[in-house]
This record gives sequence, structure tokens and C-alpha cells, in this order.
Amino acid sequence: MRLVIIGDTLLDRDVHGTVSRIAPDAPAPVLDEETVDERPGGAGLAAVLAAQQGHEVALVTALASDAAGARLSELLSAAGIEVYALPLPGATPEKIRLRAGGQVLLRLDRGGPAQPPGDAPQAVVDLLREADAILVSDYGRGVARHPALRAAIEESKAPVVWDPHPNGPPPVPNVRLVTPNESEARRLSGDAGRGLSSAQRAGHTLRQRWQAGAVVVTRGAEGAVLCQGGPTPLVVPVPETSGGDTCGAGDAFAAAAAVALAGGALVSEAVAAAVNAASAYVSGSREEEPGTGEERIGADQAGRLVAEVHARGGTVVATGGCFDLLHTGHLATLKAARALGDCLIVCLNSDDSVRELKGEGRPLTRQDDRSRLLAALDCVDAVVIFDEPTPESVLTWLRPDVWVKGGDYDTLPETEVVERWGGQTVIVPYLDGRSTTKTIAQARRR
Repeated sequence: MRLVIIGDTLLDRDVHGTVSRIAPDAPAPVLDEETVDERPGGAGLAAVLAAQQGHEVALVTALASDAAGARLSELLSAAGIEVYALPLPGATPEKIRLRAGGQVLLRLDRGGPAQPPGDAPQAVVDLLREADAILVSDYGRGVARHPALRAAIEESKAPVVWDPHPNGPPPVPNVRLVTPNESEARRLSGDAGRGLSSAQRAGHTLRQRWQAGAVVVTRGAEGAVLCQGGPTPLVVPVPETSGGDTCGAGDAFAAAAAVALAGGALVSEAVAAAVNAASAYVSGSREEEPGTGEERIGADQAGRLVAEVHARGGTVVATGGCFDLLHTGHLATLKAARALGDCLIVCLNSDDSVRELKGEGRPLTRQDDRSRLLAALDCVDAVVIFDEPTPESVLTWLRPDVWVKGGDYDTLPETEVVERWGGQTVIVPYLDGRSTTKTIAQARRR
């Protein structure tokens, strides 16, 4: 998947230090510099966040021939981002924050008034034609106004996400999703109200004005309000409320939405994924960790979880099955299994594996949906999908301390494998009469 990000990039520099005195010549605190952090800001930050998730990212931006432009090129290249830089008259914009004790004392902006960038080469136009998704990250400095870029975006067949700026141009028509925050939406729409109803009105007004497929108004800790064709908005809450620096959360949101749309997600699904990504960004969870929602799914996540639990002397529990139609029998088994240790990993039969075991017509629910349902349960800490008829292969590298099955078995075929590393197999009570096969049979009789 190739994501093309278009927009204004600036150099963010954070100067960290301590304040222990006031200047003798002015009523101002004196910051004793300790460390300096530099990173791409604006569209550059959106590109870095997308690249950190393993996506192929190309950035179309404008950079001046100065020290800040050179530093940005260096940082972006180091992040694995392919940079298409338009010539920028004047200076590359910089934002310098002086910090002490986690607080910003002063922000210094450099770069002067925005100036339109130079011509876009044919390579940039070709890049947009080949994109799987396009994100316009507008910071109001001119890249989003570029006529050639706007024409190429409008002609593109890829889904387009537009993160607008009050000082920037309107999105091109037929953008899939526009992502203003609540303040921007009020300013751009002229709605002076507050709260959910105001966000809804502003979203619908902007969607119609811009001829956009959808507008989502982000509201920080209050989640997001998605306005599409119908009169009733979709409200997506944040998964958690936590403190943290919100600078860059909008970039995290827009980049996650674009990636989700490129993968074929519905707009509502893309917004939900974007809310989760922005929330994780603000809380400081820049890298995905097992433990919440879809971040619990996959071999890498399960492997890290096993290592963490074993490192602190904990007990890893695993169970397995098809879980085609999740029912109360499954839930009873999973809860009982989780109570036996410090984490529970579910080894889930893939669609091909279920078909081989159960025959044609099964599974009824595809593996992606089955894994997401399991991962959403509080008693499940990770989910691993395997293709073989039995979980022997995945058990060999997971090496759980306890392997659990629910039912009336006398012995379990996995016992010999689990005993190789000193593990134990156990059976937990199963609710009689609850099974996917019986549920399907009853449904067919009706």
C-alpha cells in the first residue's frame, strides 16, 4: 500500500531545560538548555506516523534551500519516506518551543509569511496517479493551493482524505473524507455554537459546501462526529481519556483514516480506526502494544506478550478453536482459561483450516471478524491465527505454560507437544448445549 501525503512541512524543534532564576535585565525566566529534539512537523509528521506503521509513504511538500530544509530532508529520509520537494521561495518554516518541566514557556516561529511553491514536476503528477490513498495535510502555507497538485488530486481514483486549515483553500470536490477539528469546523462554517449539535451542523454545512463524501469533526476527548449523507451523525467516542500533548493528534488521525480507506475500510470504520490512533498518540503509546482492541491480533503481538509475562515470572495460558459463531459456551471457556494465569492467548483456526475441519460452507464468519470479536473481550489478551488443522506449530513457538480446552475430553492431543517444555494441559467446564454446529442446525430447521 502506497500512501501519498501532500502538504506543508515545517521543522519542529523542542528545546528542553530547567528554570531556576529570573533574568536580571528583564522580568523573564532564564531557561538553561539541556537537550534539543528535532522532528518533521505538519505534513511531515503525518508522513512519519504513517511510515512508523510500516506503510510505503511518499511526501509531496515544499522546502527551501536552507539549513532547516536540509535538516528536514535528512529526518524524512531517515524515516524511510520518499520526498518530492517543490522549490520554496524564502525560508523553510520552523516552530521552536522552549520547554521546562513539561510546559511550553515560549514558541518562536521562523520562516516568515507563506509563499507559493514552485512548479510541480511530471513525476509528482505520475505519483498521484499511482497512489493507493492520498492525504492532503494542509497547514495553510500554500502547497494545497498548488493548481497542478489540485488538478491531479481531483483526477485521482484513490480515496482522498483532506485535513483542512482555516488559512488554506477548500478541498477539491468529491473528497472521500474531510477532517477538521471542532475549532476549525466552527470557523470555516461560521457556526458560533458549542457542543455536539454545533459540530453536527458545521459538519453537514461543510460537507455540502465542499461536495465531500463525508466530514468528520474531531472533538478531542469528546471523540469525533461523522457527517455523511443522512441527517443523523455517527459519534465515535475515544477508547480512553488520558493526559498528554495533543500537538500532532490531528496528523495521527488523518494518516490513520487514509491508511484504513486504502485498505478498503468503510468511512465509518476508517474514522473509528483514526480515533483509536489519535488517542494512542496523545496518551504516548506511539507504538502498538498488545492489550487493546485490534492491537491484540497477530503473531508479533502475541510473541511480545509471552516474553513480557515470562520476564516477570507470570503464567501464559493459551486455548484454541474455530470460534465461528461466538456464544456463551465459548465465553465460559475463555473466562475460565484466563483465570488460570496472567494472560490468555487464543490460537484461532484460519478460514482454510476451518473449511478443512468442518467442510464447505464453514466458517460462517471470516477470520478477520472472528479475531476482532475475540480481541474485543476483556478476558483475551492476544489472538494468533494459524492455517494448519491443529495448533501444534503455533504452540511450539508460543510455548504456553498452560493449554486449555473446554468440554468433556478424556485426553487432549496437544498434551504431548505442551509437555516438551514442561507445560500443562487442562480441561475446563463447558456449558452443555451450546455449540456452533447446534446453533446452525437449529437455524436451518427454522
